[in-house]
Amino acid sequence: MSTPLIKLNSGFDIPAVGFGTWQSKPNEVSNAVEVALRSGYRHIDCAWLYGNEKEVGEGIRASGVPRSEIFITSKVWCTFFSKIQDGLDQTLANLGTDYVDLYLLHWPVALNPNGNHPVFPMNSTGTFDVDASCDLESSWKGMEALLKDGKVKSIGVSNFSQKKLEELLPKAEIVPAVNQLELNIYNPELKLVEYVKSKGIVVEAYSPLGSTNSPLLSDEIATQIANKHAIPVPDVLLGYILAKGMVVLPKSVTPSRIESNLKGALGASQVLTQEDIEKLDSVAASGKQKRFLLPPFGVDLGFDNWP
Repeated sequence: MSTPLIKLNSGFDIPAVGFGTWQSKPNEVSNAVEVALRSGYRHIDCAWLYGNEKEVGEGIRASGVPRSEIFITSKVWCTFFSKIQDGLDQTLANLGTDYVDLYLLHWPVALNPNGNHPVFPMNSTGTFDVDASCDLESSWKGMEALLKDGKVKSIGVSNFSQKKLEELLPKAEIVPAVNQLELNIYNPELKLVEYVKSKGIVVEAYSPLGSTNSPLLSDEIATQIANKHAIPVPDVLLGYILAKGMVVLPKSVTPSRIESNLKGALGASQVLTQEDIEKLDSVAASGKQKRFLLPPFGVDLGFDNWP
């Protein structure tokens, strides 16, 4: 079963199932990436922040799959927003490739590049040290400039609410190709997804299974639907995203799970009914709304369900 492709507004195709590498330890991720590519994945999602891009590159090379057949996404971290090219150069060197297929602004907030920590500069209040001198417009201009030399094929954003997109889009010469968001049945962001799609931007879902020891895997509605179709609950959660026309980014370091996530997502997306999708859409509104990732930015990101 081949992975479907979704057309980006940049003209390129993105595989609808990607392999996530967040929170994968350097000594585990190279093998996981190799297994993923040998299992049929052709989309690897990584980021400078994850601290494991060198090992991701090793896994890509060990797989034997030609670079031209692999769609690689990376993200520029918030301390690089005033020096986007430097962030990209580090990622390319780490991965051992001369281009990435998709490059994203990791969050819609610049952090102080000269703060008290190179990755997570903090204020005395316990929130991130935001760089107020670097706005979204200038950060995006830096992203647009990357397209000129071929080191980046498409550019996009990550963790952008409607509010942040409305700040960016009127000033953008190039509309972001994707918006990568935390999306799952406990945080479906139904209104935001509709808005993003209306702008011709492809939606990508990270944490589709929640997080470690996730309550999603024992959710009553998801379990009922899984039992109805005689498939595992993770397949339902992944297929739910795919069936809605979005890119899904499962992650694992366990070979059997890596392979089953891909096959399960593809299979479930074909058997879930519209009624199933509507039931899963309604889970969060029944009192289970939960966001698993809440970095301490200390500024309003514009999300409805941010504490």
